[in-house]
Amino acid sequence: MALERALKTRDIVLFNVAAIVGMRWIALAAANGPSSLFLWVLAALVFFIPQGFAVTALSSAIPEEGGLYVWTSKAFGQRQGFLAGWLYWASNITYFPTLTLSTVVFALYVFGTRFAALEQSPLYAAGASLALLTIALLFNIVGVKTGKWVQNIGGLAQWIPSAALLLVGLIALTSSGSATPMPPSSLIPDFAALPTILFFANLCFGFAGLELAPTMAGEVVEPRKTFPRAIVISGLSIAAVYLTGTISLLWSLPQNEVSIISGVNQAITKAGAAHGMPWLGAPIALLMTLAGLGGVGAWLIATARLLFVGGLDRYLPPVFGATHPKWKTPWFAMVFQAVFSALFIVAAQWGGTVKEAYLKLVNATLIVYFIPYMFMFASAIKLRVEIAREPHAIPVPGGRAGSLFWNGLGFLTTVVAIVLALVPPADTANKTEFFVEVFIGSFGFLLVGLILYVLAERRRRRATP
Repeated sequence: MALERALKTRDIVLFNVAAIVGMRWIALAAANGPSSLFLWVLAALVFFIPQGFAVTALSSAIPEEGGLYVWTSKAFGQRQGFLAGWLYWASNITYFPTLTLSTVVFALYVFGTRFAALEQSPLYAAGASLALLTIALLFNIVGVKTGKWVQNIGGLAQWIPSAALLLVGLIALTSSGSATPMPPSSLIPDFAALPTILFFANLCFGFAGLELAPTMAGEVVEPRKTFPRAIVISGLSIAAVYLTGTISLLWSLPQNEVSIISGVNQAITKAGAAHGMPWLGAPIALLMTLAGLGGVGAWLIATARLLFVGGLDRYLPPVFGATHPKWKTPWFAMVFQAVFSALFIVAAQWGGTVKEAYLKLVNATLIVYFIPYMFMFASAIKLRVEIAREPHAIPVPGGRAGSLFWNGLGFLTTVVAIVLALVPPADTANKTEFFVEVFIGSFGFLLVGLILYVLAERRRRRATP
């Protein structure tokens, strides 16, 4: 059954903002200090811009449901396409716990700092995360016209806290000076220090996600025109939010007091109260919670399309390709995605602290998620000639040399980020355990994907007369 085309440029811009922008990345950057500003710019140059060029070229030339799965299949064959799609889907199984965890922590500040101590409670983190996931699932099963408003509200809700953070930061700067000293020398990262290099990989991850919306090409109005416009608008917005948010947070709070998850809430609540705005923290926390809900909905609805297309192509049981008779959404794929995500949400809180669980999940997710990015950049190079032949496509600037440079730069950055994600942070209590868990949790998905593909091929051959 055909999917309904209901998404326009505005919807895709807000979808991208909701899916990519994370206040948790701003908090993580500020906790790392003023040099994060330089690293944000560097990550934009070597990863975000190449990503934007690759996604624009591929989505304008091949605007088909499934996005990255289809692009890789056309470039390298069905096996590589299946692995790219499988790993992209699998990465969200480990990504959802980090996204829901940060969102439910934001929700605590709706009540001021009264319940802030629950930030370290695994029971609260798991229970509230499951409730958040259920809400996003129900809205998106009902239909794309209904579900898109979860993502639209989430995208809009990202900008208001960013503006509030900038306001609080400017007030703090002008009234009492920057809470974090920022001499010019502090803006230059120490690239000889391992923590700086490891942190850079996380900032690249904070920019990832432009390829998500094209997985829903079948529900987008004029996708060849809509995706390029939306990528430019949302790309500029996302970069601005990250840069202004990080410097505003450093103006508002000393670097060593910034929580890696709830730093933005801290700044707006504490600095706002200190400068005559004690009421500001609660509504902004509510908006950040709504933004997180939009992000959960965006990743859920888009990555479920990979299961949906896998069902249509018979690499997964046909039920994955089923759509709801009334709402015309791939309901089974979304429910399956949500159930597996729920299992990982619970497992992530089993033992250890919330912070340790968060960091392990971020690193494991980065590896599983970035392997498909290697396929994407390689596909943009391999399909360069086909892209150039499409009359409505927007190829990477610079012809063959430009395609090789930008996609090669993105590919190399992705490889470096994958390697760095295996290195435990300096303050990790048990570095060997951290490495083993991240390695098994990430590359284990690759092995499972290979096994699933072999089984699927055997099933397809038996079904072929």
